[in-house]
Amino acid sequence: QAQLVESGGRLVQTGGSLRLSCAASGLTFTSYVMGWFRQAPGKEREFVAANWGSGANTYLAESVKGRFTISRDNAKNTVSLQMNSLKPEDTAVYLCAAAHLVGVLTAEVVSQTANYGYWGQGTQVTVSS
Repeated sequence: QAQLVESGGRLVQTGGSLRLSCAASGLTFTSYVMGWFRQAPGKEREFVAANWGSGANTYLAESVKGRFTISRDNAKNTVSLQMNSLKPEDTAVYLCAAAHLVGVLTAEVVSQTANYGYWGQGTQVTVSS
């Protein structure tokens, strides 16, 4: 049974930084695209970032490019999201997800919620203005 557990969310001021981590177990980590999504109250879940393969392959949503970085440690089965220059609109529950995808991986494919079969419970990030 695959399990994803997020950590690192908390209250932070505008302009601050946070590092979220996700520990995966019960799956062959290197075979999975690992993604971060977020969901704010009353809004749909939205894609934030994805990482696959050795870790060199990444894709970030336009709204976070230049501020967020996704990375993975295949030896530790973890994926992290470094978030800098945080804004109040970044406030949301951040969820880690895993997708077993084959073939050519495009931005469109790795950003689709429906392609992810495993999800964590989420960690709350609140950015105060």
